[in-house]
Amino acid sequence: MPFECADPQANESALPGEVPAAMALRLAEAKARAVALRAPDALVIGSDQVASCEGVRLDKPGTHENAVRQLTAMSGKSADFDTAVVVLDTRSGKQGARVVPCRVTFRSLGRGEIEAYLRRERPYDCAGSAKAEGLGIALIARIETGDPTSLIGLPLIALTELLAEAGFAVLG
Repeated sequence: MPFECADPQANESALPGEVPAAMALRLAEAKARAVALRAPDALVIGSDQVASCEGVRLDKPGTHENAVRQLTAMSGKSADFDTAVVVLDTRSGKQGARVVPCRVTFRSLGRGEIEAYLRRERPYDCAGSAKAEGLGIALIARIETGDPTSLIGLPLIALTELLAEAGFAVLG
């Protein structure tokens, strides 16, 4: 399917007391609305993912040191990745949205494994420093979700449903 990518240039700061799923949904909608202003007569897709472990939100690490801290904190534990997707029809103004939860159990990770992973993947722009579509999959012991693509940041099963609801037949 032909598509264009656009940078929404959205502020991704959390609101006080905002839970991860609500934050992911708010940001996905903000991204879709920001792009919609520049894309008349289009179906605009916005997506965002928020990770947390033991009640602590894990933002994009930005630096190597932050990524080491995040991965060390998740070692041997489960983390939640809430991924939201929004489809906005700029012609009608109608919008559909889904939040897809994903629980990831990480293997017990040694410092050498973490360093090797970070050197090779450089996932400094990924929620929780986990880039499962690459070598990050080697950090994971188990994934629990109804949509395995949600972990990579765009839940394709949910997106297909939303596109169908918007009148776009993916296979048609």
